[in-house]
Amino acid sequence: MVISNKLSNEEKLFCCFYVTLGSVGEAAVKAGFSRENALEEGIACLRDKRCRRLISELKQLLGGESCVVSGLKRLVFGSCADAVSLAFADELPPGHVIDKLDLFNVSEIKRVKGGGVEIKLFDKLKALEKLYEIETTLSDRGRSDSLIEALAASVGEADDADQILT
Repeated sequence: MVISNKLSNEEKLFCCFYVTLGSVGEAAVKAGFSRENALEEGIACLRDKRCRRLISELKQLLGGESCVVSGLKRLVFGSCADAVSLAFADELPPGHVIDKLDLFNVSEIKRVKGGGVEIKLFDKLKALEKLYEIETTLSDRGRSDSLIEALAASVGEADDADQILT
């Protein structure tokens, strides 16, 4: 795969993040576009034929996995370091710092009585089980397709043999 030199670094990064994250706004922010214009910039990238071509190539390279599978992989293999550092911070960081934190694994944040913060994370084991179910289903579907193709081929060969005998 040749990444077009005509794309800016931000556009290339957007394409990579869009394929793995599935979110236009989040991909644009991670690529370096300002949060205020992220959605507009991301949509502009999606309108660009060169970006769409790169996104298509990246999807093929990654096996065309769905956003659901990508999200489950992020939950299973993603880091909770940003959530932990936020939980143990003495004071709330400024907005521009929070914007850069990866809080995808966080399911809930709330203040508790006494001034503490409670952060709940998604269950990695449940996400892994779901990912396993999806991949098993896709694998079984592939085996079923192979069996059907083999049966269809053998029926075609049997028809050919009948024609030769008659």
